[in-house]
Amino acid sequence: MPITYSFSVILEPQPDGGYTVLVPALPEVVTEGDTERQALLNAEEAIRAVVDYRRAHGLTIPPDAIPEIRSVTVAA
Repeated sequence: MPITYSFSVILEPQPDGGYTVLVPALPEVVTEGDTERQALLNAEEAIRAVVDYRRAHGLTIPPDAIPEIRSVTVAA
Protein backbone atom coordinates (compact mmCIF):
# COMPACT_ATOMS: atom_id res chain seq x y z
CA MET A 1 0.00 0.00 0.00
CA PRO A 2 1.47 3.39 -0.96
CA ILE A 3 2.39 5.94 1.68
CA THR A 4 0.39 9.17 1.60
CA TYR A 5 2.19 12.48 1.97
CA SER A 6 0.62 15.90 2.44
CA PHE A 7 2.52 19.13 1.77
CA SER A 8 1.57 22.78 2.13
CA VAL A 9 1.93 24.77 -1.07
CA ILE A 10 2.20 28.46 -1.84
CA LEU A 11 0.06 29.52 -4.76
CA GLU A 12 1.22 32.84 -6.24
CA PRO A 13 -0.99 34.59 -8.80
CA GLN A 14 1.10 36.02 -11.65
CA PRO A 15 0.56 39.55 -13.04
CA ASP A 16 -0.08 38.31 -16.58
CA GLY A 17 -2.31 35.44 -15.44
CA GLY A 18 -1.72 31.97 -14.18
CA TYR A 19 -0.14 30.79 -10.96
CA THR A 20 3.24 29.70 -9.69
CA VAL A 21 3.32 27.00 -7.01
CA LEU A 22 6.09 26.53 -4.44
CA VAL A 23 6.39 23.76 -1.86
CA PRO A 24 8.35 24.94 1.21
CA ALA A 25 9.19 21.40 2.38
CA LEU A 26 10.46 20.43 -1.08
CA PRO A 27 12.33 23.46 -2.45
CA GLU A 28 13.06 21.66 -5.71
CA VAL A 29 9.34 21.82 -6.55
CA VAL A 30 8.46 24.96 -8.51
CA THR A 31 5.70 24.68 -11.08
CA GLU A 32 2.95 26.73 -12.65
CA GLY A 33 -0.38 26.56 -14.41
CA ASP A 34 -2.78 28.79 -16.30
CA THR A 35 -5.53 28.19 -13.72
CA GLU A 36 -5.45 27.44 -10.02
CA ARG A 37 -6.68 23.91 -10.71
CA GLN A 38 -4.01 23.28 -13.34
CA ALA A 39 -1.29 24.73 -11.11
CA LEU A 40 -2.30 22.43 -8.25
CA LEU A 41 -2.46 19.38 -10.55
CA ASN A 42 1.03 20.24 -11.82
CA ALA A 43 2.20 20.62 -8.22
CA GLU A 44 0.81 17.17 -7.37
CA GLU A 45 2.69 15.66 -10.30
CA ALA A 46 5.92 17.47 -9.38
CA ILE A 47 5.65 16.46 -5.71
CA ARG A 48 5.10 12.83 -6.71
CA ALA A 49 8.18 12.96 -8.96
CA VAL A 50 10.37 14.44 -6.21
CA VAL A 51 9.12 11.95 -3.59
CA ASP A 52 9.76 9.06 -6.01
CA TYR A 53 13.26 10.39 -6.77
CA ARG A 54 14.09 10.83 -3.09
CA ARG A 55 12.86 7.33 -2.23
CA ALA A 56 14.78 5.76 -5.14
CA HIS A 57 18.01 7.46 -4.03
CA GLY A 58 17.63 6.85 -0.29
CA LEU A 59 17.08 10.54 0.45
CA THR A 60 14.92 11.82 3.28
CA ILE A 61 11.38 12.88 2.55
CA PRO A 62 10.90 15.80 4.91
CA PRO A 63 7.76 16.48 6.90
CA ASP A 64 5.48 19.27 5.79
CA ALA A 65 6.75 22.79 6.36
CA ILE A 66 3.85 25.13 7.00
CA PRO A 67 4.75 28.56 5.62
CA GLU A 68 4.37 31.69 7.69
CA ILE A 69 3.68 34.85 5.76
CA ARG A 70 4.70 38.25 7.09
CA SER A 71 4.71 41.72 5.59
CA VAL A 72 7.90 43.77 5.49
CA THR A 73 7.74 47.48 4.60
CA VAL A 74 10.82 49.26 3.30
CA ALA A 75 11.53 52.75 2.04
CA ALA A 76 13.63 52.78 -1.08
